[in-house]
Amino acid sequence: MNNTGEEELGHGADKLRDEVTDGRFELVRNGLAMAWMRYEHLRPNRYALLHTEVDQAHRGQGIGRILVEAVLDEIRSRQGTVTAICPFVADHLAGNERYGDLVDARHPGFPDRAAAERGRATPS
Repeated sequence: MNNTGEEELGHGADKLRDEVTDGRFELVRNGLAMAWMRYEHLRPNRYALLHTEVDQAHRGQGIGRILVEAVLDEIRSRQGTVTAICPFVADHLAGNERYGDLVDARHPGFPDRAAAERGRATPS
């Protein structure tokens, strides 16, 4: 992230912006947020990823995946870990070994989309 809270992504004009005061990452294109992820930054350096949403006009274009991967890459660069509360994030982590090292061992959250949607697992 640069000092404006934005990071250029390898997707043309897309940028990841961290709105720290709102607890939300945003995927921005041409100055407009296309998708966002709410989070809570916990101590020591754990991020509870709570909810992911894609603007209606951008759904079905893989924007959610781009956002999730950009957020996970950013958290990795901060040497953080994640707790997956959001079903979309849990699903992405369950099917992608590339980010397995980011899942917090003590507080992993939900193991997959189905568990997150059912709410049977107790997120920590």
